[in-house]
Amino acid sequence: MPKIDPADLTADLIRCPSVTPEEGGALVLLEDLLSDAGFACTRVDRGGVANLFARWGDKGHARTFGFNGHTDVVPVGDAAAWTVDPFGAEIRDGIMYGRGATDMKSGVAAFAAAAVDFVRETPLEGAIVLTITGDEEGDAVNGTTALLDYMDAANEKMSVCLVGEPTCPNEMGEMMKIGRRGSLTAWLTFTGVQGHSAYPHRARNPLPAMARLMDRMASHRLDKGTDHFDASTLAIVTMDTGNPATNVIPAECRATVNIRFNDLHSGASLTDWMQGLADDIAAETGIAIGMEVKVSGESFITPPGPLSDLVAAAVEAETGRTPELSTSGGTSDARFVQHHCPVVEFGLVGKTMHKVDENVPVDQIHQLKRIYSRILRDYFA
Repeated sequence: MPKIDPADLTADLIRCPSVTPEEGGALVLLEDLLSDAGFACTRVDRGGVANLFARWGDKGHARTFGFNGHTDVVPVGDAAAWTVDPFGAEIRDGIMYGRGATDMKSGVAAFAAAAVDFVRETPLEGAIVLTITGDEEGDAVNGTTALLDYMDAANEKMSVCLVGEPTCPNEMGEMMKIGRRGSLTAWLTFTGVQGHSAYPHRARNPLPAMARLMDRMASHRLDKGTDHFDASTLAIVTMDTGNPATNVIPAECRATVNIRFNDLHSGASLTDWMQGLADDIAAETGIAIGMEVKVSGESFITPPGPLSDLVAAAVEAETGRTPELSTSGGTSDARFVQHHCPVVEFGLVGKTMHKVDENVPVDQIHQLKRIYSRILRDYFA
């Protein structure tokens, strides 16, 4: 039987318009491919989100290698700005274009192709599990979390897991992720008393309170970083009054901050710190300050060891580069998988993800499949 061409599979997936939360045919395509190869497939749909669980080998085997990825993509944006059909998978000069080409239909295609070819060619003492979601680019409430909930209920296990997200900044093989920073967003509302700007003593202006609190937050150095993490960062992402009048002191204004934090902090500790500052400013100014917080994920790390060594060795063998072990970047579904088993991430160069004319060199898709194939061979050797 011919080997699975990961570039052809990537093109087929790009042609599925699976903009979050639409399935778009991508998981149907993968389920057909994996079922034909002998994988036991289960659709784990929840809350209007489509997900796919696939296993080859004995359930609950002590040596079960897992892959995780997503087929949903971000919206196209301004379609007129694209020079190609965003869902056409057009190839120009060895480069494939389309939404999801980098993030991350090529990664899913590479690990699915590697897994199918491996089980067809190799007597396997163990199992391979693929968890593929349609809700990574959205709220991520009913995606990988739904798959992990299903696995817990069905007594399905992964011993280790590799997430196929793009991890390399510029060149194939230069970086893998062994953890991620936490992410927290806080929405703050400042409420005073509206009045005439010529008579500020008759009003209670919330704007100075907002400016004072934002300055205290932004001026504070959260930490200097840790052994595996950069320093935590706080960014003010918006400050709004919605006041078009120059002679009116507004009654209310709003601000939003986002914090990316390392393992010196937790969502709870940062929330307590912000609440303390808000309480101080409220007491100083007489302005009521309300705060709503969402923690998208806590920081985590898979300490360097057997799993990172396995992946790094395969990457170096196929690319000639020893990947840096990094915790940089935003969040990924590894933040959910880390509660289930040791997890690392390795994938393509991510320079064009979410951009107009998103693209991937075709030869890198084949290279990624070779890396994943080597990882499987070495893990089960």
